[in-house]
Amino acid sequence: MLNDNITIGILVSAALADSINPCVLGVLIFLLLFLSRVFKSRMQILVGGLFYSLVVYLTYLALGFGILKVAVSSGIASIFYLVAAVIAIIAGLLEIKDYFWYGKGPSLQMIPGSGDRLKRYTKKIESIYLSHPRLSLFFVALLGVFVVLVELPCTGAPYFAVLALLAKGAYAEAVPYLLLYNFIFIVPLFIVTALAYFGRGERMESWRMEHRGVMRLIIGLFLTGLGIYMVYAVYPFW
Repeated sequence: MLNDNITIGILVSAALADSINPCVLGVLIFLLLFLSRVFKSRMQILVGGLFYSLVVYLTYLALGFGILKVAVSSGIASIFYLVAAVIAIIAGLLEIKDYFWYGKGPSLQMIPGSGDRLKRYTKKIESIYLSHPRLSLFFVALLGVFVVLVELPCTGAPYFAVLALLAKGAYAEAVPYLLLYNFIFIVPLFIVTALAYFGRGERMESWRMEHRGVMRLIIGLFLTGLGIYMVYAVYPFW
């Protein structure tokens, strides 16, 4: 047990739900193709993919530390907890809705327009790489920060829920579990990098499109259950 509110099973499940979100996988597949185009050797693909993964890890981790610190030090942990529980339930219901009526009505998605900006940025990185290859990793780092920020509305519900649960305990005790959560979150990045390295990523997009409904249903059921659990922990209703 981490504290009276969260178990390691909840933590790992939330991180997995966060990492396999179709929003995340869609961007990962796009980045796989980007890595394959920009970096001409397998070693460059490996270095570029691992560096991007490191930047995403540190950015997501910094966001978590910042939110947790504010919630604990400012005395709003209880309010943050209830808000996160409501967000988890709403996000879960939206994900379940998309299993039955995908694309109809409100859905969890990246910040509007970010997809087009991502395409423009990757094209700029490609052109810069041709003339200044040593600067490519710098722009890959900026791309990692950008992706984390624009994906947050689509992927942040599990993270907010875990942060709210951790905020009920001591800040120092939460640190190693945030490290674990964020490591699990970037595991798909390692898989994408490996697929790009071995040139085996052609079928990923068709697989994502075929299974995105089921993934949203699983994530939706988990988030709804987690949100209800969080509310019940504070306000038992039987």
